[in-house]
Amino acid sequence: MNILIIGNAKDIHAKHLKQALIKAGATVDYFDTHLFPSQLRMSWQPHSQAGTIKFDRNRQLDIKDIHSVFWRNFSGVGVHYLDDSSQQNIALKDSISALRTLIKAIPSRWVNSWDAYEFHKEKPIQLYTVKTLGVRIPDTLITNNSEEVISFANAYKQVIFKPVYGGAHTQKLTESLLESKRLELALSISPVTLQEYVPGTNIRSYVIGKSVFSAEIRSHCLDFRSDQTAELIPVELPKNIQQQCQDIAKALYLEWTAIDWRYNHDGEYIFLEANPSPMFLHFEKQTGFPITEELVNLLMR
Repeated sequence: MNILIIGNAKDIHAKHLKQALIKAGATVDYFDTHLFPSQLRMSWQPHSQAGTIKFDRNRQLDIKDIHSVFWRNFSGVGVHYLDDSSQQNIALKDSISALRTLIKAIPSRWVNSWDAYEFHKEKPIQLYTVKTLGVRIPDTLITNNSEEVISFANAYKQVIFKPVYGGAHTQKLTESLLESKRLELALSISPVTLQEYVPGTNIRSYVIGKSVFSAEIRSHCLDFRSDQTAELIPVELPKNIQQQCQDIAKALYLEWTAIDWRYNHDGEYIFLEANPSPMFLHFEKQTGFPITEELVNLLMR
């Protein structure tokens, strides 16, 4: 059974999962996309759907022989620098197009798919999609209009802000950040996501196929990801919230995900985000949940 992991051995999660899959009897290759086109060789024929991935002189796979693919860390392509910027741009676009084509052509189980990856890049649409399921989300504004920022900030007791795409931790919106010149400069560089601050408890739910594992995250930090001392307490979510986890994963094209909730003082679960490639080793170690085992089963099914 051939399984690919998008990523490489520098990622401890990719390395850990590869070892677990090999132990379970699978043959596993890293599919490090940054090595394409300089080292990885790939081919595909639209008329016959035949395709191959050549990792090195001794290792080549027909795409029809790939059982499943685990999306851990997508690093784009690695095109050599060219003095001619026009040729550089053509080489980059051709490489990305060929890579995307092959990714979509591999007729395997994807955990998770290109569609899920693309959807995750538009987080505001992710929030809207989840809301249409009847799940509560925080009041949210995406903008680079300073007047809208001021109006939103005045409408709530406390507001937090974070990047639209991601890549930085959540912070509180303070009076100093609303100073006119500072605000205009920041918004001329990039838009921002603003949300009402929801007091309560952090809950993270890992959804793997039909399984849901959840834990309360006890932390004094606004964004628990920055807290190395955060305490993880396993919890059993109500059946309706577990079903919402499944519904959210399906709506966002996710075979597996980590969903972040805020459990407020009124006993409501407010959806914050669903990550398509979450870290899991620390969570698994602290809670004892069989996340690795479930992922291996999902990929080898």
